Amino acid sequence: MTSKQAVTSLYRRSLKLALDWAVHRYIWRGQAQYIRSLFDANRDVREPRQQRVLFQETEALLEKWKHPDPYRPPTAPGGSKYERNIPPPILDRMYMKSTALRIAGSHHVAPPHMTL
Repeated sequence: MTSKQAVTSLYRRSLKLALDWAVHRYIWRGQAQYIRSLFDANRDVREPRQQRVLFQETEALLEKWKHPDPYRPPTAPGGSKYERNIPPPILDRMYMKSTALRIAGSHHVAPPHMTL
């Protein structure tokens, strides 16, 4: 992973983590601007050792501030409405016709112990 990809990943994870803690979007917006200022302050770091140290510090902060009950969209996997209202399967016409013919063509005969 290149350093640009690592920074992008850390930045996105930071924003998502802030969204887990923020109650309202306008509160999150202020936090997002602060996070952006922190990332912009270290934009000009080019030395790999310093970058590695910054990556490790950021990872540690993300782990420290991890929310115990993170926000998940209700319809996403792990959400409260995940697979609650599954749409019915779409069946093709040939399957429907063959099933209808098979049901109509079968003559149900009751077992001997159930006849009068």
